[in-house]
Amino acid sequence: MAVEFLDIGGAHDGPESGGGGGSPATVATAGPQAPRPAGSGPPEDRGSGGPAPKVVTTRHPGRWVTAAAVVVLLAMAASALITNPAWEWEVVGEFLFAPSVLRAVVFTLELTALGIGFGFLLGTVLALMRMSANPLLSSVAWGYIALFRSIPLILQLLFWYNLALLYPRLSFGLPFGPSFFDIGTMDLIGPVTAAALGLALHQAAYAAEIVRAGLLSVDHGQREAAAALGIPRSRQLFRIILPQAMRSIVPTAGNEIIGLVKGTSVVYIMALPELFYQVQVIYNRNGRVIALLLVATIWYLVMTTVLSVVQHYLERHYGKGRA
Repeated sequence: MAVEFLDIGGAHDGPESGGGGGSPATVATAGPQAPRPAGSGPPEDRGSGGPAPKVVTTRHPGRWVTAAAVVVLLAMAASALITNPAWEWEVVGEFLFAPSVLRAVVFTLELTALGIGFGFLLGTVLALMRMSANPLLSSVAWGYIALFRSIPLILQLLFWYNLALLYPRLSFGLPFGPSFFDIGTMDLIGPVTAAALGLALHQAAYAAEIVRAGLLSVDHGQREAAAALGIPRSRQLFRIILPQAMRSIVPTAGNEIIGLVKGTSVVYIMALPELFYQVQVIYNRNGRVIALLLVATIWYLVMTTVLSVVQHYLERHYGKGRA
């Protein structure tokens, strides 16, 4: 409803009003009023029907400069890789899928699986011992973790490889009692066993802290609620606590697995045919050092990329329902 002002000055002029020369009067009346065109009238009276304000985006010249610099650097790196004949790409293609190299890749993956599998199995036990209310169990777990994290992996591998120098034969029987049978240490712990044992025991120290951190990340109320419902402790751990702890365990565990894939290269000191040792054997015969090192680099890149993709999907799976 609009208010309209009408001019009625000339219609009611009279002597009592002071003559006809008076100013015209106005009367306010209510009634419909035709809408004014959008944008008409003074700027302060314009409503939302006026022209939209001009939107100016924020400019980021620094981003463009940085992106251009990165593109130039990538182009230079690609040119150096492609145009330099010293890389010997034809030799790389010749040995990339050589049978000996493929067997070495498989053996590397086997060592990684053994180290991670037994390492996280033992690490989970150590993590539970570390969180135990029993001071003896907690102290033993703490001592194991501190010891094996302090000794370099290569020294641990050499120790297990030369265990026969300390104990030529290993006996099995009652503690501090008679032995039932014994076996030569070299027959029981060969180079492959020593490598897997060293990798697993070394990895267990780190896995224990990863698992313990994951278990501690679960809210204590979950345990209290499960206990109030009368759920057994083992079921609490495997059905309630551990699935939630996997959200924190998987990212760090994935990094450890990827690190161990590359860490298996230290077993070359035991003359085991893993990837790095095998390419050393080949380039010692033909002298193509750079090309064979590039072969190993490509295979390590492929293995770690595949594991990174698997880690991504595991993180997404265990992160369901998390903001």
